[in-house]
Amino acid sequence: MDPPWPGRRLPLGARHDGAGTNFALWAGGAEAVDLCLFDEAADGTLRETRLPLTDQTFHVWHGYLPGIGPGQRYGFRVHGPWEPWRGARWNPAKLLLDPYARAIDGLFVLDDAVFGHVRGGADDVLDSRDSAPFVPKSVVVHDDFDWSDDRRPKIPWAETVIYELHVKGFTARHPGIPDELRGTYAGLAHPAAIDHLVRLGVTAVELLPVHHFVSEEHLLRARGGNYWGYNSIGYFAPHAGYSSAGGRGGQVHEFRRMVHALHEAGIEVILDVVYNHTGEGGPGGPTLCFRGIDNAGYYRLRDGGRGYTDYTGCGNTLNVQQPHVLQLITDSLRYWVTEMGVDGFRFDLAAALARSMHDVDKLSSFLTVIGQDPVLSRVKLIAEPWDVGEGGYQVGEFPPLWTEWNDKYRDTVRDFWRGARPDVRDLAYRLSGSSDLYQDDGRHPYASINYVTAHDGFTLRDLVSYERKHNEANGEDNRDGTNDNRSWNCGYEGETPDTAVNLLRRRQLRNMMTTLLLSTGVPMLVAGDEFGRTQRGNNNAYCQDNELSWLDWSALDDPQWRPLLDLTSRLIRLRRAHPVLCRRAFFSGRPSFPDGLRDLAWFTPTGREMTERDWFSPTATLGMYLSGLDIRQRGPRGERIVDDSFLVILHASSQPMRFMLPGEPWAHSYEIVLDTALDTDPMARFNEPVPGDTAITLTGRSAMLLRVEHAVWAPT
Repeated sequence: MDPPWPGRRLPLGARHDGAGTNFALWAGGAEAVDLCLFDEAADGTLRETRLPLTDQTFHVWHGYLPGIGPGQRYGFRVHGPWEPWRGARWNPAKLLLDPYARAIDGLFVLDDAVFGHVRGGADDVLDSRDSAPFVPKSVVVHDDFDWSDDRRPKIPWAETVIYELHVKGFTARHPGIPDELRGTYAGLAHPAAIDHLVRLGVTAVELLPVHHFVSEEHLLRARGGNYWGYNSIGYFAPHAGYSSAGGRGGQVHEFRRMVHALHEAGIEVILDVVYNHTGEGGPGGPTLCFRGIDNAGYYRLRDGGRGYTDYTGCGNTLNVQQPHVLQLITDSLRYWVTEMGVDGFRFDLAAALARSMHDVDKLSSFLTVIGQDPVLSRVKLIAEPWDVGEGGYQVGEFPPLWTEWNDKYRDTVRDFWRGARPDVRDLAYRLSGSSDLYQDDGRHPYASINYVTAHDGFTLRDLVSYERKHNEANGEDNRDGTNDNRSWNCGYEGETPDTAVNLLRRRQLRNMMTTLLLSTGVPMLVAGDEFGRTQRGNNNAYCQDNELSWLDWSALDDPQWRPLLDLTSRLIRLRRAHPVLCRRAFFSGRPSFPDGLRDLAWFTPTGREMTERDWFSPTATLGMYLSGLDIRQRGPRGERIVDDSFLVILHASSQPMRFMLPGEPWAHSYEIVLDTALDTDPMARFNEPVPGDTAITLTGRSAMLLRVEHAVWAPT
């Protein structure tokens, strides 16, 4: 094959123009770069052709090959010194992925040849065996998808309801999805999958990582694999394992069709992204991409360059302070928005990305660039606001534009319903939008992503069925996974035929789902929690790519669990219908209008407003009054927004409780909208209104929602 033409240094990666492909790779400090093309030989093996890239501009090695088009598999071999003691780990025997590859094809096979150093001793002895037979290849892709008829839903943050799901786990056992599409992007785009999302009423799916990833060595040696996917190796490439269309570029178009189908259904797509570390791991890990291109340029190093600074617990941390690393991340993010159609991102261990030299810095280059980027500043941004390094816990500290996973909400709600009686002030803050965390920097209640469960931890059903983790199937002697579950098994560990225990457990599920969907902020549900999904007590199923993690859709036919789905769906519809439940501004605790009440008030079971003394006393019962007459935000033309008022009562004690409903001026009477004490239909129609200044009886461990009726009122 003729040598490459000079080509261009930008854009990075492989770009096909209809006549050929331009290849460009940033490799600071490299001495030479070979472009390697792979084609199938007659015996089915891959035949490699190596072509030196002789043109370099600003550390970018580039070249153009006429006649090379979509579907072409390729990689790079990068030459330079092998001096691990100072961070130099160049080894041209190792085939490297293109960091900007739009598609990746082939499996990662655990063989000693994939490591840059000789195994079994110090890491300073170079391994010269060829890794190409054992590593995936980059693929040239043609960007020709027509987005002209795509309409992004653009759901306001205050009206957003997030549904966290795993592409494979959600679709692998769905009876309405054809077998050949289960576990794939096409399966999630199938009408049977989308119909469930629409009937449930969620407005956004948050997909566990779909960047191409590889499994860790210890999982591969155990004949397992990384199921969750938090081990990225390709930040532009949809994971090929979720493709029904093959890995030669078909996964790119299949992903786009999935996004398009979800948009047509009014559902946004948020990606869980892992830019804090890569799948190459620590010093003993494989050489697949970044380590072999420029180890010191991509990673935070220590010990003179031999070791890796690890703020992630995964062996390495990307060095976002380096301009080319920051460019890689922002180029990747913009690509997924502009060319793949996604609507936002949840950043795994986001604090690691916001570190400067050592500390988390709200003025870091990463946060600054994201905040001023004309594309990225307009999409949904969610931080997991911590990492495992010193000072890494940053809940409430991210700047405006960012929302955050609020683990304080999770812990407080779990504690309340398991009977731990958290500080009543803390509970009130969580229910009303966590103003103590987000108000002082100009953010809004929707900065709080409220959740009770996430992929990491117990499912909702397991939260009320297990007090201890049961992770034996992971093969780590039950050492993995958190011990701080804040769960309560309702008196029996694990599944039981005991009717009374199961009734209580289902009521506890209704209590927590009701609390989540009536709280101010953005609720996040986890796929399957709405119909009683269980992982049998496994709170760290990251390596369980099997029926333990996949959703069991047969639960929808079980009379025990179908009512929970119905309740969840109706609560989401109720939330969507009432602005008082989707607030864009924090409560003030004062009337917003001369004829109004306080926009938020708190009541004890005696029917009186809470006093200063009450705030410093533990309680198992709390009434929260939300005034629909005192909504501070206005409509798009400045009009006053008026809604129903509601009284939410949460009762976590095991004993029944008499609760005096507040009378005038708060209410003339009340309509009971929801009572979680009812097992089959918690939102059954209640015939008679209940007058104010009347005591009602709350069942032990139950929640109630009441709509307020005023005697006479007319808005001005």
